[in-house]
Amino acid sequence: MLLLALDTATPAVTVALHDGSRVLAAAGEVDARRHGELLLPAVDRVLAEAGRKLAEVTDLVVGVGPGPYTGLRVGLVTAATFGAALDVPVHGLCSLDGIAYASGLTEPFVVATDARRKEVYWARYGDAQTRLTEPAVDRPADLADQVAGVPAVGAGALLYDTVFTGVRRDGPEHQSAAALAGLAVRKLAAGEELLPPRPLYLRRPDAQVPANYKVVTPK
Repeated sequence: MLLLALDTATPAVTVALHDGSRVLAAAGEVDARRHGELLLPAVDRVLAEAGRKLAEVTDLVVGVGPGPYTGLRVGLVTAATFGAALDVPVHGLCSLDGIAYASGLTEPFVVATDARRKEVYWARYGDAQTRLTEPAVDRPADLADQVAGVPAVGAGALLYDTVFTGVRRDGPEHQSAAALAGLAVRKLAAGEELLPPRPLYLRRPDAQVPANYKVVTPK
């Protein structure tokens, strides 16, 4: 196995290469506005560092979100393109699951990422490998009674630490493709079925066609 993992669901543009036993190389950069510009060079760096070629990749895994529309689709389209060109399977994983796996926590906790619009994407976990709830998007204030004092990781928990009062500041803030790859390898080895590589938006994109716009027809 040579698995290429990538994720653009958070401000982190992150890529990793895993041979089924260990991470061979990984790269990541946090920049919420340059996903499209940074992703392919990161893939090139990871392959070069590992001394492998893209044609050797046997599997792809991509974070499917939840995440903002513009950034998330960069990773998904890239993974789909690679999969089609190489004729290899493309697997999806919830991006929150990658952050949870990177935390290494063995107790119940929550993962929260910044969803913008003063909201967070979040989910509950029993441990680093076990998600208990479906991902959701909510205003932090609406979650106060549910998450107060509960261990929490992720940029959303750090941003709203008056609500996520159990935030672990030493935990992962953004996604790590190395963690995503490690989780995917574990699941595939156990015979688990991963998600299809389709986006998990949870809400409408920011850019929409205006309602009730005037239609101009030729005379």
